Amino acid sequence: MRLDTLKLEEQILSPYAAHAGQSKGRERPETPCPYRTDYARDRDRIIHCNSFRRLKQKTQVFLSPQGDHFRTRLTHTLEVSQIARTIARCLRLNEDLTEAIALGHDLGHTPFGHAGERALNKLTPFPFHHAQQSVRVVERLERGGKGLNLTWEVRNGIACHSHQTTDAATLEGKVVELSDKIAYINHDIEDAVRAGILSEAELPYDCTYLLGRGKSARITTMISSIVEHSLDQPAITLDPEIYAAHLRLRQFMFDNVYTAKAANSEEGKAHHVLESLYEYYLKHPETLPEGYRGVLETEGVERAACDCIAGMTDVFAVNLFQKLYLPRFYG
Repeated sequence: MRLDTLKLEEQILSPYAAHAGQSKGRERPETPCPYRTDYARDRDRIIHCNSFRRLKQKTQVFLSPQGDHFRTRLTHTLEVSQIARTIARCLRLNEDLTEAIALGHDLGHTPFGHAGERALNKLTPFPFHHAQQSVRVVERLERGGKGLNLTWEVRNGIACHSHQTTDAATLEGKVVELSDKIAYINHDIEDAVRAGILSEAELPYDCTYLLGRGKSARITTMISSIVEHSLDQPAITLDPEIYAAHLRLRQFMFDNVYTAKAANSEEGKAHHVLESLYEYYLKHPETLPEGYRGVLETEGVERAACDCIAGMTDVFAVNLFQKLYLPRFYG
């Protein structure tokens, strides 16, 4: 069945797609699955790993939101996957590879969203960025230190999904990079409206005129532009005017939401929690969970403490802080 799928890929996928049969493979060779291609197998490994499940209790933008409908890192990941798969299908790219990259792109995100990322980058003696940490999760930390042993193309797409890193080697990876931006700008607008930070009417008119009013309209505009300008092309592009409007809307969000006091009112507390946990582990490395002992022995306490804290959910980090630093009251 796997061989049938590989033959079908050769028949229907774009010549610019990443064909599973031509993958650069895994760091550790494995017997192929009789039913799934390597990219489909990677997607399944990511979905079933511990780090993926923890995304449901990790902040997207708003810390401790009061409401059930605000995004978490998990719902963001699923929205990125949906957008990326739609684009990949229209362009006849490899959907399994696209989905695997999308589902794994934020596995290394910290508790408390980008506030946690900034905290660890400041605390650690080495640069911390969630894209590199996501690669570290799948290569080093999952499965008790063995990693998921994913294919090179999936790991490359995860590493390159952020604008701060180099371009992905595959079109599927480039699709995920754009899909990530499309997803978070538009669902963060919806969450900001829900939080009362802004209203749709406050969005720049020149942007909404070109992209559309409402989340669905803007996402559809971006997807349509990508498909129309990238079909049967060796690159992922879109209309320059549409992309410029998207970038202006993104800058508007940075100026009015991502750095706004309402969205970041709890950031100082989040930083304090992670700093306290980090200092505790530096002083008491023997208390690190068993899964990080190998990192402790081979890469040092700073790296082990960082890996451990980055993998925590918001709730776990807060509860551990309370356990370590606040008095216990008996009733």
